[in-house]
Amino acid sequence: MSILLCPDSFKDALSAQMAAEAMARGIKRAAPHLHVDLCPLADGGEGSLAALIAATGAEQRHAHVHDALGRPIQAAWGWLEAERTAFIELAEASGLQALADNERNARINSTYGAGELFRQALDAGAEKALLLLGGSATNDAGAGMLAALGAKLLDRDKRPLAPGGAALAALDTLDVSALDPRLSRLHVEAAVDVDNPLLGRHGASRVFGPQKGATPEEVAELDRALAHFADITARTLGVDHRELPGAGAAGGMGFAARAFLAADLKPGIEIIMQQAGMAHRLARAELVITGEGRLDGQSLAGKTPIGVARAAHKMGKPVIVLAGSLGDGWQACYAEGVTAAFALADGPIALNDAVARTASLLEARCESLIYLWQAART
Repeated sequence: MSILLCPDSFKDALSAQMAAEAMARGIKRAAPHLHVDLCPLADGGEGSLAALIAATGAEQRHAHVHDALGRPIQAAWGWLEAERTAFIELAEASGLQALADNERNARINSTYGAGELFRQALDAGAEKALLLLGGSATNDAGAGMLAALGAKLLDRDKRPLAPGGAALAALDTLDVSALDPRLSRLHVEAAVDVDNPLLGRHGASRVFGPQKGATPEEVAELDRALAHFADITARTLGVDHRELPGAGAAGGMGFAARAFLAADLKPGIEIIMQQAGMAHRLARAELVITGEGRLDGQSLAGKTPIGVARAAHKMGKPVIVLAGSLGDGWQACYAEGVTAAFALADGPIALNDAVARTASLLEARCESLIYLWQAART
């Protein structure tokens, strides 16, 4: 008898690994004899690297790179030697959470550090890379990454562009002839947790720019700059990926990953579940418990609990979702294979208190769930 525990992180409270451990403690209080399989997950956003390393046993390595503002930092990445596979999380180098509120500037923040991580992977002999998008502070459509990998982005005076998405409005020449030749032998998969195109009302700038510090005027400016970049990219490469679902992920990094790295864009939860061997783990499980900070109608776009539920439903496994809160439209999850969903709060509670108590609340809910599940089986 096995219980599969595969939560995402609970933002500002617990990592996915910590959440799984809290769930396990609650289950063991109710039924010490039960076997629990801890499989922390993520959907491609911030925290995905940690989940992948925990699930696969990959080696965590560190590299000296530059953050979104060009400052030297140390960023983690993952390495699976046997598979010659690198795990690269954009947020490690260019993450929003690493910046103070007054440093969030979507006009100038750059993905240069992500390109530096790719160089580290190539130097290690990578044949495959999983690029984990989400949690970025950037809106430059991967221009910084390209510069770090050898591309030349020049204005009319043949000067290199300044960092950031706004500078793309001045782009005149895009020269990819010096792009690192090792990239042609690297198979890249990009894990996305949204399906937005690059431009327009549902694009990178308008949907995600405001949370990265962009004013309404700057959002419009960035959208025009990215459109100009997409025009020149199409003329340079002969293909146009601006409408590709997921192109708008991570400030347009999905666009760059497809256009310049020939990446396959896939829902992050599917990539991470595959790496974690979820099919085998689901086959052994009698009950699946997953969760994250909030479950609502938008979760259906590719968030972890829904990805887990869809996979489990195909194998006839019951799935329970534990969420910090249940938002508008959460009931739609039942059509995706969720058996039941519960909010963690045990009464009226302030947000700060709920965050501080997340581990104990998860323990208590899992203890109660196992008592109920065992009673239903007798």
